Amino acid sequence: MSAIKGHEQKAGGARYSDIIYEKIIAMIADGRFPLNERLPSEPNLAAMLGASRPVLREALERMRQDNLIVSRKGSGSYVRQRPDSTMLQQVPVGSLAEVQRFFEFRAGLEAGAAELAARNATVADRHRIAEALARLESAIQRGELGAEEDLALHDAIAVAGGNPFHQQIRNIYRSHFAMGHSVTRSLNLRRSPPNLRAVQDEHNAIVAAILDRDEAGAAAAMRNHILNARNRMFSGVDD
Repeated sequence: MSAIKGHEQKAGGARYSDIIYEKIIAMIADGRFPLNERLPSEPNLAAMLGASRPVLREALERMRQDNLIVSRKGSGSYVRQRPDSTMLQQVPVGSLAEVQRFFEFRAGLEAGAAELAARNATVADRHRIAEALARLESAIQRGELGAEEDLALHDAIAVAGGNPFHQQIRNIYRSHFAMGHSVTRSLNLRRSPPNLRAVQDEHNAIVAAILDRDEAGAAAAMRNHILNARNRMFSGVDD
């Protein structure tokens, strides 16, 4: 395995700080580190996890960026969110941080695709997007996962933009896109109906902006949707 810069190491294809990040999240999810309670001190946590302090600090910084913990000056780091433990069962070990980074990538990418769709969609494209939204709504009404329908809606929007590079990126990273849709929709099914409806309302807002030729509105609605999906991965089932 190739060497990498500084203190960062790799373990099973994942960065070691990503492994530590995931281990801490698992300990929060199973209640070992309760919600609103302080995490162990950095020296104790590093010893507990068998990690160096620099690696631990990188993992903790990532958790702060993901709003999982919050640091209080002179007091330490406190648990801010307790994710649903089933979320960790749906992603390969050591890949959770990568899944989150892919959501960050998607936010800009798909916002651009939605903007282009609002500008360039043909009559056929607009019909295809509306049909994809209707199929997703039908899946929700039947109580189904709807991951394939969700993915198909985002595909239709990318096609409507008319830029082949958006379609190529979606093909290259197909498994990454599919995992994101599957994980978030699986978690949504475990939550209350208003949470599930809020997700569909985000889709409705995206499609409405595209059909209205509102380029800025479509981009903003899509970016909001992707970042909300990213945040929902770490929400508990009752949030």
